[in-house]
Amino acid sequence: MRHPEPMTSGAEPTTRHGSPLEVTPAAIRLGPWSLYFLAKLALFWKELIGFHAYENLAFAAFLLVPAVSPAWRRTKAAVALPAGVALLYHDSWLPPISRVFAQASLLASFDLSYFIELLGRFISWPTVAMLVIVWAAYQLLSRRVRVGVVVMGVLLMLALTQRQPAPMPGGMAGVQAKPVAQGEAAGNAEQSLESALQSFYANESRRSVTFPTPAASAVPFDILFVHVCSLAWDDILAVGLDKHPLWQRFDMVLTHFNSASSYSGPAAVRILKSTCGQPSQAALYEPAPANCYLMDSLQRSGFKPNLVMNHDGHFDDFLKLVQNQGKLSAPPMPLGGAPVAQYAFDSTPIFDDLAVLSRWLDQRKADATPRVATYYNTISLHDGNHLAGAYSKRASLETYRPRLAKLFDDLDQFMQKIESSGRRAVVVMVPEHGAALRGDKMQIPGLREIPNPTITEVPVGIRVIGPELRRAGDALRIEASTSYLAMSQIIARLVEKSPFDGDSFAPADYTQGLPTTDFVAENEGMVVMRRQGAYFLRQGKDDWAAYTASPQAAGQP
Repeated sequence: MRHPEPMTSGAEPTTRHGSPLEVTPAAIRLGPWSLYFLAKLALFWKELIGFHAYENLAFAAFLLVPAVSPAWRRTKAAVALPAGVALLYHDSWLPPISRVFAQASLLASFDLSYFIELLGRFISWPTVAMLVIVWAAYQLLSRRVRVGVVVMGVLLMLALTQRQPAPMPGGMAGVQAKPVAQGEAAGNAEQSLESALQSFYANESRRSVTFPTPAASAVPFDILFVHVCSLAWDDILAVGLDKHPLWQRFDMVLTHFNSASSYSGPAAVRILKSTCGQPSQAALYEPAPANCYLMDSLQRSGFKPNLVMNHDGHFDDFLKLVQNQGKLSAPPMPLGGAPVAQYAFDSTPIFDDLAVLSRWLDQRKADATPRVATYYNTISLHDGNHLAGAYSKRASLETYRPRLAKLFDDLDQFMQKIESSGRRAVVVMVPEHGAALRGDKMQIPGLREIPNPTITEVPVGIRVIGPELRRAGDALRIEASTSYLAMSQIIARLVEKSPFDGDSFAPADYTQGLPTTDFVAENEGMVVMRRQGAYFLRQGKDDWAAYTASPQAAGQP
């Protein structure tokens, strides 16, 4: 009975003529490396990884090179294992290794419990069961079939038929991926998509919103931007809070708002530079014209800027980013004595939202400034957070729903406090990005490297609050594809025509002809674009891959 060859085997190929240069089926012996390729092919078949056929074929050819001396066998064994691991990582949907190294200092700040939680998310028992079946099948077949011949045949077939890189599965549940095109049509499709992306950036660079100076007779009011970390429509639907009473409070809801980023830093810069069109990720941190900065624009319109957060802003230098890149020079409101509601993944305190916002409101009452524009950032929903008190040991995925319910309750109560105080304010809730609560085939829950619509399509709600102020007509739901420019346009119109000049206001007066924005979302090395109703992904310098979004991914409350 034959036994599987050792992993480092590379037996010298022979033929009936005895030539070592000719390879026969009998000489194609990958040994246990056949199991490595079979497992990867099974994962690729289930769309759990990609598959770079040429690289895998080259690696298999290296394994087949005869090891004619002990020194070569040792060298080959020393190279094969790390090369195999690196190739598996290259085929996976994990972030590029360069990105991991760049974020190493941030990853080092995670506490042990969060690391353990993240590792647990990588374990999929159905996938483990599938790999056990592959192992068992290999054990049976390797005694009767030249598995290496079969593997090499499959690799050759993939290399001949698969465009590089391998098309990726959808970043959403129920998404199917397919190559953009084949042959000459592929080049045309690639050129068309790249041209569409560059045209998008060029068009966005020409768009802006101008903030007027309020009339001397205009009734003053405050504007409060509530920038919420880790909240997308998909997360709300996943935990069943789409019917929360908070949704009935807003006068305007932008249902297809694209936050364009999947991480907090870029999202903060985008909202604070929201009075101009959407820049690319590369251009995001470059200096922009003065009229592109939201808080600067509001300050020129007579609003005093405020900065409030329910955290200290140290992680990833968030506070410095907001102050320097967002041109929000106001010092953050002190949080000393505020109750701690949670602890972040690096064990730093996260303060209670209602308590922090109430403190701001109390201080605002003592400030005689007629108009204030406040940027409030909350990380109460961030992945890895732990609740303070009795439930502190529960995993962050388990506590997302109660944390979200509390945030919604807090915002609802806070807006009621504003109303009962007799103050006039416009509250704008804008999430940074989603939590990727459900994850997908390409990304475990919480991983947001690929900014697909389930992560960047977020709910934006706007409420006008004032003493005895009534809304004329129903609340509006803006269904068009929008982004920050539409939000800025609404705010500019509210500044130009104060909703408090009478005893009622009509939301329709502020939402007619809003600028729409095609869906383009970015992260370092990743671009997701919607083109003619379909989604496309480009990873690094790879080709575009086509997507078809499922109804589930596109649904909103």
